[in-house]
Amino acid sequence: MLDTGSIMAKVVPGCGMLSSCIGSRRLTILVIFSSLIFSPLALADNSQPPRLSRGTREQIMHAFNDELVYIRTNFPMGRTGLTLRDGKLTPSGEQLRQMMALWGPAAKPGDMARISDVTIKNDYIRFEINGGPLKKQKWYEHITIVGADAQVPVKPSDPSTNARGSFVDLYFDNYVPEMTGPELKRLLRPVFDFDSKSARDAYLETVSPKLKEAIVNHHVLVGMNQEMVIYAMGRPPKKVREKANEVEYEEWIYGTPPDDVDFVRFVGDEVVRVETMKVDGEKIVRTEKEVEVEGTAVAKKQDRPANAPTLRRPGEEMPESGPANPNATPPVAPPQPPPGAPSGDPGPNWSLPPTPSAN
Repeated sequence: MLDTGSIMAKVVPGCGMLSSCIGSRRLTILVIFSSLIFSPLALADNSQPPRLSRGTREQIMHAFNDELVYIRTNFPMGRTGLTLRDGKLTPSGEQLRQMMALWGPAAKPGDMARISDVTIKNDYIRFEINGGPLKKQKWYEHITIVGADAQVPVKPSDPSTNARGSFVDLYFDNYVPEMTGPELKRLLRPVFDFDSKSARDAYLETVSPKLKEAIVNHHVLVGMNQEMVIYAMGRPPKKVREKANEVEYEEWIYGTPPDDVDFVRFVGDEVVRVETMKVDGEKIVRTEKEVEVEGTAVAKKQDRPANAPTLRRPGEEMPESGPANPNATPPVAPPQPPPGAPSGDPGPNWSLPPTPSAN
């Protein structure tokens, strides 16, 4: 029980006049009850959001399962998916590119994918796309019929078939809070696009403004990758593979005379040269890099390592040895006819020396 008298005696010690004591006591009581009433409200304002309710959980699983979305980032295949926390995506950068090269892509920016499963755990929600990273079996695929001589599954499945999907885990602090559908879509914005009407629209949201403007205007920039050129110009009607200065390249040709013709040259996955032949005969060539694209690769000639594997027998020499390769052994001299044979005619009894045995 709250002893207001003792509190007032401490707060208003010694009143000279009765009216002033009564006024002071009334003011003190008002302050005490105000603090008792408003302190829970202050605590409520600083409290954490409520946990995800059972009804909202069911609504999320029902609304997002089997939803078609456009992809905004690279998804590698394999058991290691993506993690999204506070808007930051991991892995990313070079680590993500290595995973894409090692395991292959499950989805790339601009691709359409299907959310195949939604799992809500204590502090994260997992969204699997395109079947997820593991091959799942239906309940009836585990049933077998036992006969006199063998066991036959109700629905045979190929165990060697690999799943080609992936997943992203959306993490929260401590637990999954209560939220609405639009709020959850905003949190998934770094990986999924729920609003685009086409793959091209979704892809344009993932590139820089300069690249976006060039793609919209059907303009190829030196430094683009093949995917960007396809979104800007479409798939090329004609491709040509050539080699110059010991570097292989591929040239995509757009247009036919008498219209303008564009020759887009790729080394690896990067545009290194754009040549445009105008109707009036003017030729425009661009080779200076106009845009930096993360992850593009240019094939480069590499020196042969000293310990590279070889098919030569022990002691066998390579014919390409010469001054350009001082570390190589001298070239093999052509076989000479035995002494006494006529000049220019090795004779019927002459033959090459026997080849040394591989053993």
